Amino acid sequence: MGKRQREWRQVYDSHTHLNDDPFYDDVPAFENRAAHYGVTQMNIVGSNATLNQRALALGRQYPNLHPIVGWHPEDIRAFDEDAKATLWEQVHDPRVVAIGEIGLDYYNDQQSPHDRQQEVFAEQLDWARQLNLPVSIHCREALADTYELLKDAHVDEFGGVMHSFNGSPDWAEKFLDLGMAISFSGVASFGSAEEVHAAVRAVPLSRMMVETDAPYLTPAPYRGKQNEPAFTKFVVDAIAELKQVAPSRVARQTYQNASRLFLKDQKDDED
Repeated sequence: MGKRQREWRQVYDSHTHLNDDPFYDDVPAFENRAAHYGVTQMNIVGSNATLNQRALALGRQYPNLHPIVGWHPEDIRAFDEDAKATLWEQVHDPRVVAIGEIGLDYYNDQQSPHDRQQEVFAEQLDWARQLNLPVSIHCREALADTYELLKDAHVDEFGGVMHSFNGSPDWAEKFLDLGMAISFSGVASFGSAEEVHAAVRAVPLSRMMVETDAPYLTPAPYRGKQNEPAFTKFVVDAIAELKQVAPSRVARQTYQNASRLFLKDQKDDED
């Protein structure tokens, strides 16, 4: 009998917000609960002055919490010269594993002018290219413009991930062709999210990541409750069911994909 395959039990939450108010005063409890569910690595994602600073602070305190800093399109009006200078310093911190979450959000046209969003997005993409850092992309009702700006930035040179992807399989293929990874959140577990289900089935596991985006987008079976990194386990389960593969296979491949992009870990673990 050949060597028995070792079951993979670790999960990498590629996008979460333990730096946000619901978690920040009790991070050890949420980190311990995540570990209980096998969630051993997390990207702590910033979006404005406060959340970027907190992401860096958590990265200094916890070796398995990896800070991502950037400026979110919904906070564009606060991105003045002082904020820009601070962020430029922060992206040089050696603990930072990516620039994000950055991108475009056209859901509320009055909140952040589209032209200013595009300007700040393009500028942060240029920083990513200069520093050879991947990007974590927020895209809400702005797929076409997001695609064009990523294409113009030659994102394949530094890499990135479409966070909490909610587009069609055709759009997923377009972003994959740019060299992007695709990350799925708890939406993959929603019974009514047929387009996201189709995208999960279409995206190869070799190009996929999982996330919670906690405290948002809580997966089944805990919809209606506050999300947390531990629940990445249920995103893995939902994807495994949609793709008809073992959860351990989803966990392992998405963990390795995230480790390669963010931690520059090129080694695959042996079966």
